Amino acid sequence: MKKGDSGARSSTGRREVGGVKGGRDLRKGVPSDPVGASVDQTMTSTGQDSTSTRQLRSRQPPASPPHSSSEDTTMRTVKTDAAVPSSLSLAEVKKKGRMKKLSQATGQDLISGLEELDLNRETKALSHTGLVFDEQLNDFYCLWDDSFPESPKRLYAIKEQLTQEGLLDRCISIQARFAQKKELMLVHSKEYVDLMESTQHMNEAELRALADTYDSVFLHPKSYSSTCLASGSVLMLVDAVLEAKVRNGMAIIRPPGHHAQHSRMDRYCMFNHVAVAARYAQEKYGVPRILIVDWNVHHGQGIQFTFEEDPSVLYFSIHRYEHGQFSPHLKASNWSATGSSRGQGYNINVRWNQVGMRDADYIAAFLHILLPVAFEFQPELVLVAAGYDALQGDPKGKMAVTPAGFAHLTHLLMGLAGGKLILSLEGGYNCRSLAEGVSASLHTLLGDPCPILESLGAPCISARNSISCTLIALEPFWQVLVQAAVTLKEDEEMAKDVDPLEPAAPQILTWPVLQARTGLIYDQRMMSHYNLKDNYHPEKPQRISRIASHLEEWGLSERCLTLPARPATDAELLTCHSAEYITHLRATEKMKPRELHREASNYDSIYICPSTFTCAQLATGSVCHLVEAVLAGKVLNGTAVVRPPGHHAERDAACGFCFFNSVAVAARHAQAISGRALRILIVDWDIHHGNGTQHMFEDDPSVLYISLHRYDRGTFFPMGNEGASNQIGQAPALGFTVNVAWNGSQIGDPDYLTAWHRLVLPIAYEFNPELVLVSAGFDAARGDPLGGCQVSPDGYAHLTHLLMGLANGRIILILEGGYNLTSISESMAACTRTLLGDAPPLLARMRPPLSRALVSISETVYIHHRYWRSVQIKRVEVKEEEPSNSELITKKKQQPAIPTSAKGMATPKANIQEADMKEATLASAVEESTPGQAKSNTTVAKLTQDQSLEAATSETVLNQTPSVETLGDTTLTSCTDSQTPQSSTVQGTTPHGSPSHQDESLGTLDLSQKAEEAPASPIPEEEKLLGEAAGGQDLDDSIVVGFEDSDEATFWAVTPLPWCPHLTEVCPIPATGLDVTQPCGVCGTLQENWVCLSCYQVCCSRYVKAHMIRHHEETGHPLVLSFVDMSTWCYHCQAYVHHQTLIDVKNTVYQNKFGEDMPQPH
Repeated sequence: MKKGDSGARSSTGRREVGGVKGGRDLRKGVPSDPVGASVDQTMTSTGQDSTSTRQLRSRQPPASPPHSSSEDTTMRTVKTDAAVPSSLSLAEVKKKGRMKKLSQATGQDLISGLEELDLNRETKALSHTGLVFDEQLNDFYCLWDDSFPESPKRLYAIKEQLTQEGLLDRCISIQARFAQKKELMLVHSKEYVDLMESTQHMNEAELRALADTYDSVFLHPKSYSSTCLASGSVLMLVDAVLEAKVRNGMAIIRPPGHHAQHSRMDRYCMFNHVAVAARYAQEKYGVPRILIVDWNVHHGQGIQFTFEEDPSVLYFSIHRYEHGQFSPHLKASNWSATGSSRGQGYNINVRWNQVGMRDADYIAAFLHILLPVAFEFQPELVLVAAGYDALQGDPKGKMAVTPAGFAHLTHLLMGLAGGKLILSLEGGYNCRSLAEGVSASLHTLLGDPCPILESLGAPCISARNSISCTLIALEPFWQVLVQAAVTLKEDEEMAKDVDPLEPAAPQILTWPVLQARTGLIYDQRMMSHYNLKDNYHPEKPQRISRIASHLEEWGLSERCLTLPARPATDAELLTCHSAEYITHLRATEKMKPRELHREASNYDSIYICPSTFTCAQLATGSVCHLVEAVLAGKVLNGTAVVRPPGHHAERDAACGFCFFNSVAVAARHAQAISGRALRILIVDWDIHHGNGTQHMFEDDPSVLYISLHRYDRGTFFPMGNEGASNQIGQAPALGFTVNVAWNGSQIGDPDYLTAWHRLVLPIAYEFNPELVLVSAGFDAARGDPLGGCQVSPDGYAHLTHLLMGLANGRIILILEGGYNLTSISESMAACTRTLLGDAPPLLARMRPPLSRALVSISETVYIHHRYWRSVQIKRVEVKEEEPSNSELITKKKQQPAIPTSAKGMATPKANIQEADMKEATLASAVEESTPGQAKSNTTVAKLTQDQSLEAATSETVLNQTPSVETLGDTTLTSCTDSQTPQSSTVQGTTPHGSPSHQDESLGTLDLSQKAEEAPASPIPEEEKLLGEAAGGQDLDDSIVVGFEDSDEATFWAVTPLPWCPHLTEVCPIPATGLDVTQPCGVCGTLQENWVCLSCYQVCCSRYVKAHMIRHHEETGHPLVLSFVDMSTWCYHCQAYVHHQTLIDVKNTVYQNKFGEDMPQPH
């Protein structure tokens, strides 16, 4: 049956057919019940709103929607022209009546759901940036060393740069003030503050003597007052941001502060400005969750020590470490320092072990670590310790980050906390690069697009290993990091690393001067395409009129530059479609209704009317016109509200409501007017796979196509394997087709954001596009009758914001699908607001990503690691790493003042993700267990002769135990840059999910010899059963304990995973029960058979004819159970599993095998 065939539909859009079997249908497989401060300032060069920000109208649809009368008139005209049957049967009339009522009910349910999302906000869209810059901060300097790096020259250089670029005039100037002593004492001791205050009255000798008691500091009679002014400057910005006077801001201050501790100066720092600001925001405004990002090249141990026991502050530092040889020479700067007590997991250190780290390395750390954790933490304020000593040319940092790189880092942070972002200047000692870095960040805060990064490339091996180490440390604490690092075999073919080049000459940054920021195209003429026989067809004319009305209602249309629609020329269409097809479709303009119906039946899920060709031509031409406006600099970005959609359309065939592939034609048009193979990224977030777009570019490496869609193992429209994750394009464009294939419904914001962070953005940044086109279908939105998914309008806003960092901000959203009028209106409006420069809203607290969504993402990552180095984040070997510098400094950890319990405080518990997982039989920490931490490398242990085998085989989860070091009350390990895959649990943390009797059991085993030290030997025959379902999996990938009895016979026991994310795939036992004597359903053998726990098909093991492995490859069913020993294997996890969910089926097999109930462990 086709998408456009006649027949009644339910409110979900599913066609109700009486006994007719058919082909593919877009609407198949859908659940029957889907879940449904004004500032007088002129416009900036980026087109920010120059008028007073308007109060947005209520988003709840009014009783009489805007333009409803004209829209109804249009629709009545359309219906008059339609060929309506002269008579309807009574059954058809009743069915259509039920359809209408159900549609109305579904719409009301959706409206209620959207109101729960706080979509009725009436907030001002702040678009201004505050700046604090006070000349008094240059009144102090080093009295005894004119060459001291921290000098007034730094601020002079910044002021000159900002003046040249006109940035001082574009910002809202905020008056600095002196911090009060009580405010400083939120972080520092009274005795220390008093001591610093006394320096105002000391002579030079006394100042120098005091300074010499600290590390790398100088003192001046005005040091105290200047530092108080610096701290107060940041506090003034906190007031301005949290009182909604500005959206974000920057404090250009000195001296830096992030090294300063509770009672001591350190490395140029007297008071810790950012730490004081965080405590101030908590005390005065009750901010429940604060994120502090420290991108200074030196680790900010002062901030870390202040908050390491505080779960209301998440601290992220990315810094040079070099195995402890770089200042501040602390073990606490290593990746394994994750916080302590209640703050465990809230301290994140990404340490670089080599110099020369580049933009790609820093961006990768943000994408793979910071952003995922931040979205789970959901801060309500972001503070940045903004040091620029990682810039190329800085004498201290010796890194190679560019000013443009810092613009991108700033942009990525602007999507958090509703845009409440404050940068506080820290280090940076090359005055020229410092000034350029500050300028780039300030441009971004003001809403200017991020520059395209020159020679971006991918993160280097050392960076990827550092990121992996941090992921291993954090995985027990954050749900979103489960399976974030993958296990890759050393001999696998991967995208090759190239030798690092010498840093390129500094990029000269230019910032566009635009007539307007966002272009908008909409034309009511595109409503004249409609279904002649079915007024309830989901692809209805009102889709675009409702969006247009909503944009008007929100005041967004008048903020955009409206561009006229135009039809596509034949030359433009011929870049993607055949001449025969265009001629054939044009001929439908003169066909009669019966001929049109017959013609439509030649295609898959299509309806045609006399205006179809004109509307499709107009939709495609409109997108091409918007591309012209963006590439000419007339607008920065744009929204195309067009129909019919296009991404299913093939070169010579219509498909899935689509006639001309508007996005594909627009991509070719962009390359044509550029006169070269412009690098174009196409992101297709429509819930249906864009088969047409994929086919048109699958052999073209100038176009990167990324699609996220429902696949349902090939049963979701457009059916077949075209949207499978293993479809990667054709030579010479292997890897340039990327498919994230969701299997099932209910995919929502956390799943899409995880895909963005782990896959979409890393590959996109490595590709480094010059234009981004989005096939913006909104049928994955909550309430859509076809998609059955859960993406919110705010979720779409965040996806849009993250893509806006690419291609110098040149991004165009083109409407594709989306069939709930409220959903698509809200979603497109949210995206348009974001394109206009409004901050994405603070997301509601999200559930963790679905386990099956993680599987889909991981599959695509695994496939594409061969082509993209940016996704080669793999598990590395965990080893102890001793700081080797002779100047190793041990400093007493300061005890932070823990604030009172904050409302809505985040707790990074990796809660079991799906309903049936709640039955996990773990110990006291079960609710915090994560699936990724249970698996470890092979551990071989020998029992002494007098030890009991029974004791050894008790249900113990054996854990790897690398050597550890202790600092204070925090146990630490290190992670080297070794390339060896590793999945061991991080030491130094409480292993969430480990049985409570683990430590006691470990005491009975001799673990003095590490597994990796064991001599290599072939796997004996008696060991084969251990990996018999693994499809050739080596024993090294399982958790194995070897036992020797007094007669030297070797026994092997496998410690299974206590949980895995695929337990939801276990289906009820058939009513007929299970028969352990049942032969393989393929070859009939009775030897070593396994039963699939999803469909209960019986097949033989890999040591017979491997039919169970083939069954898994064909069906994707993950869990199987052995009729030999009743062990359960998960193909996706590549591990044995034992969980309460499996008890019933194991007991059934046991009863059938032995005639009695299975003994229960005590």
